[in-house]
Amino acid sequence: MNGVLTLGYKASAEQFAPRELLRYGLLAEELGFDSVVVSDHFHPWKDTDGHAPFSFAWLGALGQATKRVRIGTSVVTPTFRYHPAVVAQAFATLGSLFPGRVFLGVGSGESMNETPVTAGEWPAPGERLARLREAVTLIRRLWTENYVTFEGTFYKTRAAKIFDKPDGALPILFAASGPKAAEYAGQDGDGLIVTSGKGMALYTETLLPNFRKGAAKAKKDPAALELMIEIKVSFDADRDRALADTREWAALALPAEDKAGVEDPREMERRSVAGADKAHTRFIVTNDPAECVAQLRPYLDLGFGHLVFHFPGRDQERSLRQFSTEVIPRLRTSS
Repeated sequence: MNGVLTLGYKASAEQFAPRELLRYGLLAEELGFDSVVVSDHFHPWKDTDGHAPFSFAWLGALGQATKRVRIGTSVVTPTFRYHPAVVAQAFATLGSLFPGRVFLGVGSGESMNETPVTAGEWPAPGERLARLREAVTLIRRLWTENYVTFEGTFYKTRAAKIFDKPDGALPILFAASGPKAAEYAGQDGDGLIVTSGKGMALYTETLLPNFRKGAAKAKKDPAALELMIEIKVSFDADRDRALADTREWAALALPAEDKAGVEDPREMERRSVAGADKAHTRFIVTNDPAECVAQLRPYLDLGFGHLVFHFPGRDQERSLRQFSTEVIPRLRTSS
């Protein structure tokens, strides 16, 4: 987007308690990262040593303690356990507190985060996307209008007003892993969020073409929209350690059908044992800075201008310092 490379740090709320996670966010700014992006979970991927701090509150603490990094969610679901008007109010406040630094990353959700609170059925993907589009429409209206009465299929408001609005609309980025979500990201959003580790064909043949298709429908220039990708990287001077660090994220290596409908972290943890030996397949695993940059290069070539790095290990300070010293300077030079 606009030829400016943004390099971010993924604050894994599922992995660390709020204060420890905040310390890593501050360190990321100190070490030269451009953004700090937090996940939004109610339940983490496992019960043992799992965490799930409230992302809205955490972002307030992060924004107050930092000076320049962009901050936002990747991603929040504004459709089930949160009413979209509450999300609109929360981010209006964040945008007012930290002008020019806040974005809202949204997605259609995972049942593990939503159904434990709603105790409801988990609808099919089509309905979840329809809810997301309607929620974003309502959020934008609440940010730009006064006393909004909204009569949607899923959400209603009556003369609802957000009294403390930011100066100017906040960017809304849509997460997508399939063609329709990518199209809606281009049509309804200010950018696209995807994750790495799923094969380049997904981006070249599905997500990016459909994103551009959606932008065209809305008469937008795709080049003016933000392309953000979360990249799972395990970089360490000790390659064996880099490989071992990925095992904590075994659940990510499970087939989608093995994760679908699992809301209990204890059950997810039990199932993830089967994915431990494959966890590394979702990450770039290397001890060579040049190799790391070479594996990141294809994403830059596709036009992704906001790269957010997710480090898997418990020692995030070690990961942040090594990556910022050995990889980031090469990456900025090569871009």
